[in-house]
Parts: sequence; structure tokens; C-alpha cells
Amino acid sequence: MSDDNARRGFQVASMIAFVVLVAAIATLVYRHSLIATHPAGIAVQILAFALMIWARVTLKWRSFQPAAGPTSGDLITNGPYRFVRHPIYAAIFYFLIAGLIFHLSTINIIIAAVAIVGLAVRIACEEHLLIAQYPDYPAYAARTKRVIPFVL
Repeated sequence: MSDDNARRGFQVASMIAFVVLVAAIATLVYRHSLIATHPAGIAVQILAFALMIWARVTLKWRSFQPAAGPTSGDLITNGPYRFVRHPIYAAIFYFLIAGLIFHLSTINIIIAAVAIVGLAVRIACEEHLLIAQYPDYPAYAARTKRVIPFVL
């Protein structure tokens, strides 16, 4: 498979994962199960939202792409990217988990799991594309966790 075909394959997979992620989040919103109801959960969600804003500002508002793919410019390793390689995905993960904890049910666990699979697929696709674009990405990945600092 050529590099262009591989790139397109990762972009298609990430786009499908994006649709799955958005659908799962929309379902949790519809079920009134996304927003935490306890002060601790609300605090985590506020911090997750702040992390997402910090990451976007650090990216200098590079374009959002529904299909995973590196944007032009240098590899970003400062700001929240010092602590996790995917702070925007991490923020979504933290937000989801905080909401799930305070709306536990079998169906909500399944929906959240579907969303997390969508995040995982996007991360995997994006990392393949980042490795192809940035020769120093593997060294950065070796020293920086994906979504939970010092853990995962």
C-alpha cells in the first residue's frame, strides 16, 4: 500500500471514529447523562474544559479537522503537550468519565465505552500520521504519555 493510500485509510478510519464519538456524546446528552451532578464531577469537567482550551490556544488555533491528520508547522511539545500527547482527547475522556461516574447505568457505561473506543481509534490513526510527518515524534512519544500524565 502506498503512503498516500495508507494516509487516506487512517483519515477514513479517524473520520468514522469521529462520527462514532460524536454520536455517543450526543446520546449521553440526550439521556441527560453527560454533565456531572456532583461538585467533584463538575470540578473535573470544568478542569477538562480548561485543558481543552489550553491545548487549542497552545496549537495557536490550528485548524480543526474531523479526519485525524497533522496540521502544518512544527511538532508542538509545550503547554499541555508537555504532559500528554493528546490533551484535547484527554479532556474529552476526563469529561466523559466524570459524567459517567455520576450517571452510572449499564447503558451509559456501554455508550461511554463506545465513545472511548472512538477516541482510541482517533489517537491511533493520528499517531501513525504524526510519526510519518515528524521524525522526532517517536522520541516525544517515548517520554510523554498519551492521555493520563505519567500513567497512560
